[in-house]
Amino acid sequence: MPGAEEPVIRDNRKIDPETGQARQQGEQAAEAPQAQPAPGADGELGGQLAERTADLQRLQAEYTNYRRRVERDRVAVREQAVAGALMELLPVLDDIGRARDHGELTGGFAKVAESLEAAVTKLGLTPFGQKGDPFDPTVHEALMHSYSTEVSEPTAIEVLQSGYRMGERVLRPARVAVAEPEDAPPASADDEEN
Repeated sequence: MPGAEEPVIRDNRKIDPETGQARQQGEQAAEAPQAQPAPGADGELGGQLAERTADLQRLQAEYTNYRRRVERDRVAVREQAVAGALMELLPVLDDIGRARDHGELTGGFAKVAESLEAAVTKLGLTPFGQKGDPFDPTVHEALMHSYSTEVSEPTAIEVLQSGYRMGERVLRPARVAVAEPEDAPPASADDEEN
């Protein structure tokens, strides 16, 4: 067939099969002309690429938020479990405190009490509520009320039961007797007339 064109074979391989060497970008371009994208295809591909990138970024952000939420929940569950166990030990600590106040905390029992107190302190339990503390209704529970000339603000004059907190969380408020300052004596009728 005279005038029939022979098929054109383009070698787009990155490795030259004869030498086994990597071809340079220019060699590939010289051997085969670059295919031109169809009109509008580049914009369509760019749009799809941007859409997929946004999807991946959104998924990554969701996964990061999920990991943070799971870690936060894990910490909260641990704190709740520790707080629950410590709440069960508060009556035992109260008994130890009463025994100490009455001089009955001696010998081996004293060592056990010290070990228990050290263990709960290591878990974050701290007692609070001292005689003379200003009364704070967020951490104190007033069981008795009186007036006194010895205080200038509502004050815990006696601690009936210690309070306990774990970190910033109050497990049990301190139960106290509160005294408020006495008001100024009422003015007499003679003073009002003058």
